[in-house]
Amino acid sequence: MPMHVGLVHFLVVSAVLFSLGIYGVITRKNAIMVLMGIELILNAANINFIAFTRFGTMNISGQVVAVFVIILAAAEAAVLLAIVLNIFQQMNTVNVDEVDKLKN
Repeated sequence: MPMHVGLVHFLVVSAVLFSLGIYGVITRKNAIMVLMGIELILNAANINFIAFTRFGTMNISGQVVAVFVIILAAAEAAVLLAIVLNIFQQMNTVNVDEVDKLKN
């Protein structure tokens, strides 16, 4: 008997990804791991947009928003990686707790 994948299944996967992303942002001290947590949060939002496009009445607008979120995530990753590399060159660490020394 085949199982039908519905909206609830997509929302559960999205909630798990979002929760893992929040956990990664809150608990990690490494800037790269924080960046990965942010990417998980954005991917959870994309799953919601695509699921509501498929099962709701959003037509194609959810897919368009998901593409913009992917473009935003790529630009954000490029900028943040450049910042992290610059911090690593200056301080020899990517620990976000030690970055507050840049104020001096």
